[in-house]
Amino acid sequence: MVALKAHEVPRFVGRPDMVAGIFLAYGPDAGLVRETVQRLIRHLSGDDPEGANITVLDAAELATDPGRLVLEARSASLFGGKRIVRVRGAGKNLVMPLTELRDAPGDAAIVLEADNLPPRDALRALVEAAKTGRALPCYPDSDETLTALMRETFNQAGIRVEADVVPVLREILGNDREITRRELEKLVLFAAQTKTLTREDVLTLCADNGMLAIDAILDATGGGHAEKLELALNRALAASVNQQQLLAMLTNHFAQLRRWRAEVDEGRPPRAVLEAQRPKPHFSRLGALEQQLRLWSDPALATAAERLLVATSETRRRPALAEAVLRRTALSLCMQAAQH
Repeated sequence: MVALKAHEVPRFVGRPDMVAGIFLAYGPDAGLVRETVQRLIRHLSGDDPEGANITVLDAAELATDPGRLVLEARSASLFGGKRIVRVRGAGKNLVMPLTELRDAPGDAAIVLEADNLPPRDALRALVEAAKTGRALPCYPDSDETLTALMRETFNQAGIRVEADVVPVLREILGNDREITRRELEKLVLFAAQTKTLTREDVLTLCADNGMLAIDAILDATGGGHAEKLELALNRALAASVNQQQLLAMLTNHFAQLRRWRAEVDEGRPPRAVLEAQRPKPHFSRLGALEQQLRLWSDPALATAAERLLVATSETRRRPALAEAVLRRTALSLCMQAAQH
């Protein structure tokens, strides 16, 4: 039995330990599932990828004729290349034909793409238990893996990025690998001649993903501007920015304000505190942040942090209410700022 961990999958697809049998890539990140399958097939094709005999099927096609999978897997390659059968949208209807192939896989590689599968799912259980099976979990990028992917992409292209490019891009991007790849490719193409990327470049090219709206949410909340907050929240949510992500960013924002406020309480002017930061906040936000440092005291920021932690906990317990909790909490903090 071979059950790979998610962090082991990239290394596995680069050097798979078998060239025939059943491979199942599954997970909630459809883009990462597809990318994993594509990389795996490239390696399974060997030294002659053009000569590989690849058949692509859809699980819907096999629903009425599951035996076709066995037939395709056992068909001889007409031109002698590696026999690969790729099945999209794989599900439990393939368990029976795969049981037969598991016991006698032959020389073919059966590569399956599936959505997220729980541990007791029949398809996942079959592949994990098979001697000639490998299950490849594909879960959304973490902050660490996404940051590593960005740096690797820019380094390979020989592009120098300013210090705040990666943090800003991390806030913009979601966790879908396919979308991430598209955005990185766009940035690499943009910087192909200059070999340099700035924060302004990222915002100009990628801000449609919600970054500008997120900055507006943070500054409207901290600055006490209720109408601007409503518009920014509507824009971010319409762009499918996750509600819990927004709460996390509000939490980080108020934590940062509190750290800066401690320096202000020691006697430093707010603008001097902001100018000394590395990376320095974008010049377009300096005025708004300076105003927030004047509005919020340390005790008030501590209370705001507690309120955000309670809200985050509530959204985790009751995900269906996440948007309502986000709006209620942000507006409450906004009104608190407006009263100062």
